[in-house]
Amino acid sequence: MTTRAVKVVIMTLVAALLIACSREPEGSGPQFGATPSLSSQTVYKFAVHPLHNPAKLIEAYQPLVDYLNAHLQEGRLELEASRDYARFEEKYVRRDPEFLLPNPLQSLQAMELGYRVIAMAGEPADFTGIFVVRKDGGLTVPTDLKGKAVSYPSDTALAACIMPQYFLHTHGVDVNEDIDNRYVGSQESSIMNAYLGLTAAGATWPTPWRAFQKEHPEEAAQLMVIWETEPLINNSVMVRNDVPSEVADQVTELLLGLDETEEGISILSGMETARFLPATDMDYDVVRDYVTRFEAEVRQVGGF
Repeated sequence: MTTRAVKVVIMTLVAALLIACSREPEGSGPQFGATPSLSSQTVYKFAVHPLHNPAKLIEAYQPLVDYLNAHLQEGRLELEASRDYARFEEKYVRRDPEFLLPNPLQSLQAMELGYRVIAMAGEPADFTGIFVVRKDGGLTVPTDLKGKAVSYPSDTALAACIMPQYFLHTHGVDVNEDIDNRYVGSQESSIMNAYLGLTAAGATWPTPWRAFQKEHPEEAAQLMVIWETEPLINNSVMVRNDVPSEVADQVTELLLGLDETEEGISILSGMETARFLPATDMDYDVVRDYVTRFEAEVRQVGGF
């Protein structure tokens, strides 16, 4: 194994240990953000679900928050990252952040807690589940996974778990009996499990896979996408129902116009996102229908 590969293994093991450690409320630990609070302004927390590990997420999304703050007339935003899906979900269950960027499934739950959709973060066609495998893994059809392990970020990850599991279900694999499902905490961990041979396949979705290819080209060169699900609808941007409408409206306007400026296009590129699109709660009814079908045919989705 090369020195680079050894370093990657060590980083992956450290990340796994962090995820496995105590489940204290995240508020008692470090808060991720790059800009200090200004007492003269109202601060609104902007929590993004774990598309990446916290450090990578801050790198990708802090430019967006800085851009919004530079143009907001009232108040300012503060970016929050989470170590894993469970910690992110705990935050909006407590109604702590004022703004959210959740996955479509989390969007449904947040609606029940007093959040509403103000935009969609990316093209719907880009929201697909993909299976990443080693090129030397010998897999050709989904039923080749029987008796093997598959990694996912979380059991509530829509594109990176639920949609891939439904794909396997419709291609002759009983995901409850035929395979070993491993929920490893993050998108990168799911991919790395496949790279290291700890699982036969790692489920993820295009955004983190593109980021992995850029950041770990040597490892990515040994992997390939073998299967892809049908698209659904992309992640939402949501606002809590007690945020002043003028603040919510201005954030919405800034997001929807981001792809119209050179600076905005650069920010979007760093997030691996094409653009923000208009959306409302009703656009996510398709997710409710999908999850209902999934639960009837495959398994229950905890907490939803």
